[in-house]
Amino acid sequence: MARPREFEADDVIEKAMQVFWQHGYEEASLPDLLEGMGLTRGSLYKAFKDKKNLFLLVLNRYELEAVDAAVSLLTGGEIPDGKARVLQMFRGLVAKVAEGDHRGCLLCTAAAGSAANDPEIAEAVQGSLRRMQAGFAQALADAPDLAGLSDARRQRLADTLLTQYFGLRMIARSQLPLGVLDHAVQAVEDVLNGAAG
Repeated sequence: MARPREFEADDVIEKAMQVFWQHGYEEASLPDLLEGMGLTRGSLYKAFKDKKNLFLLVLNRYELEAVDAAVSLLTGGEIPDGKARVLQMFRGLVAKVAEGDHRGCLLCTAAAGSAANDPEIAEAVQGSLRRMQAGFAQALADAPDLAGLSDARRQRLADTLLTQYFGLRMIARSQLPLGVLDHAVQAVEDVLNGAAG
């Protein structure tokens, strides 16, 4: 008779996410993961096979928690004006950093490292980035004062917002003075206002 697992998979995947978020994929060592997850080496390998498979599960969890929430904000919710939704998202990022959250973005960490050379990890990261890109495009389409934008210009602006947002998430890890992020968000607002002119 097989012994039941002595841990909840969701709980240890959440703990693994925190380890990868702090260290990145490459730098998260097996001892880091074992300590952070509260597992033995045998339990980790039996439950998750290997580090890469565990990381793919972590990326899936991040998609469900962070990316879904961001896309939901960008594509609807209680704010009818898409431009206001974009600005709320950027301001929310600064507010989290002001509260002491300097983890940045797990997707950015994965995309910036050699883990992105792995086709499965790259596809997971790119899939989340494409969803965010589409969310920004939808928000722009829902902005009344941007109604005159051509489809091509709207897409270029969505791409700009995507790169700005993830760039700011990376900068959050550097712990630069908060004013840098505030200025960047003000510049995003300037760009949106300029596009409406």
